[in-house]
Amino acid sequence: MPKRTFITQEEAKLPGHKPMKDRLTLLFCANASGNLKIKPLLVYHSENPRTFKKHKVDKERLSVMWRSNSKAWVTRVLFVDWVNHAFGPAVKQYLLDNDLPLKALLLMDNAPAHPKGLEVDLLEEFSFISIMFLPPNTTALLQPMDQQLIANFKKLYTKELFRRCFEVTDCTTITLREFWKDHFDIVTCLKMITTAWNGISQRNLNCAWRSLWPDCVAPSDSDAPESTVVQDIVALGRTMGLEVTEEDISELVKEHDHELTTQELVELQAEAAQEQASLEEEEATEERLSSKELRDICLKWKDVQAFAQRHHPDKHVAHDLVNTFDTRVMSPFREVLKRRMKQQTMDRFFSKKQR
Repeated sequence: MPKRTFITQEEAKLPGHKPMKDRLTLLFCANASGNLKIKPLLVYHSENPRTFKKHKVDKERLSVMWRSNSKAWVTRVLFVDWVNHAFGPAVKQYLLDNDLPLKALLLMDNAPAHPKGLEVDLLEEFSFISIMFLPPNTTALLQPMDQQLIANFKKLYTKELFRRCFEVTDCTTITLREFWKDHFDIVTCLKMITTAWNGISQRNLNCAWRSLWPDCVAPSDSDAPESTVVQDIVALGRTMGLEVTEEDISELVKEHDHELTTQELVELQAEAAQEQASLEEEEATEERLSSKELRDICLKWKDVQAFAQRHHPDKHVAHDLVNTFDTRVMSPFREVLKRRMKQQTMDRFFSKKQR
């Protein structure tokens, strides 16, 4: 979220708490005509996030090629895997479907995950693919994906995020802070990635080649103004009571380009491992308890609480001890039940939207 929204402001002020640094890496690819988008590679720090089990996610049916790396980096191994199992098959099928000769050129910049000699790692059936690298230090000038496409994707992603936040706060009793804290997860993120990538048009993709290969760019018969995505984001934010400006959105998009330091990545990895262990322990405890058991015990505790406060000879002692027990013992069970009820509300809400 933009830095000046109350969510990130509050987060930054919490004692001993660092702002969210959860990261994933996306790799995008498309052809010069703009009529073929390759399935993106997504690298996350967890192979099987907890929410995948809860939402029954089949990774093979995702709109991205899901892979994991402890630092959410694209390594040579992951890149070769993507070339052989996403890029190669899609390109071959495209050429066959369009009665084109089996010839293709994969053009890349000099990113660390794009080392020389990748041809030797290609499967034999994709030997028709040639690989070429852009000259060093020319990515910002020539790389088609870097010619506003990635920035446009980030804006569309942010618009989808604000739209979902607005729908949740407008159509349910869940607050924006609760949605962000308890309901925004990697599955929600994946859906927004899909929407944003689908929102990049063929025209956008084709125009991105103007600096590198101007002859392939189709002439435009329209002088229509640029998309108002940023204005839409600002409007959605203000509808939710957020004081957000176009400058805030531009700053957010640019900030996504900043790489974390090695120390921050190490800390993120440690925090993620600790959080995963904690979640697994919590999940194991929760799975042993049904919602009915939780409701029953909470109701029984209310009866005990009322009885003690009504009949105990020392009202002050009863009040203090009941409050202590309620806070330290019963509160976690109520939180689990409350979280389940909210999740059911969210699930019903999004299932209705999808229908």
